[in-house]
Amino acid sequence: MLLFHILLTLSGTAFGKSMYLCACMLYKRSSDAYNRGSERIVSQKVRVEEEVEAYPTETVDLRCEFIDGGGRTKLTQVSWIWEPIDGQRDNIAVYHPIYGQSFPNPSFKDRVVFLHNTLENPSIRISNLKMSDTGRYTCEYATYPSGNEQGTTTLIMLAKPKNSVNVVTVQAETKSVVVATCEAMDGKPAATIKWLGSVGGNHTTTNTTNGPDGTVTVRSEYRLVPTAADNGREVTCMVEQKTQERPWAHTVQLSVEYPPSVSIEGYDNNWYVGRSDAVLLCMASGNPVPTTITWTAASGAMPDTVEVSGNKLTVRKVDDAVNTTFICEVKNKHGASRHQITTIVIEALEDPSRGGVVAGAVIGSLLALLLVIALIAVLLTRSRRQQRRGFPSSGDSIATGSGSNGGDYGNKARLLFSGTGNNSSKNGTGANNNGPIYT
Repeated sequence: MLLFHILLTLSGTAFGKSMYLCACMLYKRSSDAYNRGSERIVSQKVRVEEEVEAYPTETVDLRCEFIDGGGRTKLTQVSWIWEPIDGQRDNIAVYHPIYGQSFPNPSFKDRVVFLHNTLENPSIRISNLKMSDTGRYTCEYATYPSGNEQGTTTLIMLAKPKNSVNVVTVQAETKSVVVATCEAMDGKPAATIKWLGSVGGNHTTTNTTNGPDGTVTVRSEYRLVPTAADNGREVTCMVEQKTQERPWAHTVQLSVEYPPSVSIEGYDNNWYVGRSDAVLLCMASGNPVPTTITWTAASGAMPDTVEVSGNKLTVRKVDDAVNTTFICEVKNKHGASRHQITTIVIEALEDPSRGGVVAGAVIGSLLALLLVIALIAVLLTRSRRQQRRGFPSSGDSIATGSGSNGGDYGNKARLLFSGTGNNSSKNGTGANNNGPIYT
């Protein structure tokens, strides 16, 4: 202060004025620094949580406690002040040790209570939370001799988004269009949307809408140049957001409409006269599915032996009348398509049942012939074996050998060929020719 008096005395000179101004500036800066330090020290006396997160309809506790190490501070009153936005301060709860509790804000009436009926711990509980309850909550003390002391807690309201994905039905074309949309509605904080798929498209997140209660709606579009081949292919929308335990994902099938295509199946190039139930099928594809299928014949009226049922054409009995060209035409709302096939009737084939009879007769005859040959062979073999053992053949006389073998054969011969005469032989000149002839 003595320095200031000296500088004030010399302020009449130019040098004195300059020195006086510099001293004033230094004093102001030191004073500001002292005040900021004092604020930090004071704020430490009120202990609160810096940030709290909660969900709508839930309950949250906002804690506050006064810390006075020396016990020299006298607490007069405590208030909870809500700041939904900068510059707006609303008193929602007051506690006075003599006058009791007060809840002046109608928005929090019956939703806020003090947990402890003391100045040292005036924590409050807010129930049935709303998204609009987000903001800063300040626990402010009226004290003596230091004045007001406070601590602030920021309440962050979270909201799970309502996720959905939708398919946009499009027509096959040559320019890029939106084929699917994905939306994360009324979430807080804002969600992130991604697309997964192998159809070669791309996506853009174009719309972000902020709700009046602080929630955010995010929309994303999936675009591609649609072709008939893309119909039915799958894409997946994935939504990531803080309130979800894991990413939300949903898969959809694309819907691409296109004119029909058609082909005829069933003709085997074997339509012979007399064949029954020859069938042609009209195979059509398209989106939407073709609703109209028409069969016609290039020769004019449909032959009498032909029956048509939907995509099926049946020839009950093939004859020269179906030696023609059949045409199938299909339609859907995007166009029509047709296909034709020429059927050629050939000469009748031999009756299969008759051929079977002839083949059976031939096979039976061959088997009978083989049986006869086998029987003859057996008989010839047996005859030769008998000749080797000594039985006479036709025209031979019975020998009366003198050896052992000869004697045996002589005895057998006499036994078999003996007659009433002495020299009986059927082929000899004896008197008795009534005996059997052995060959």
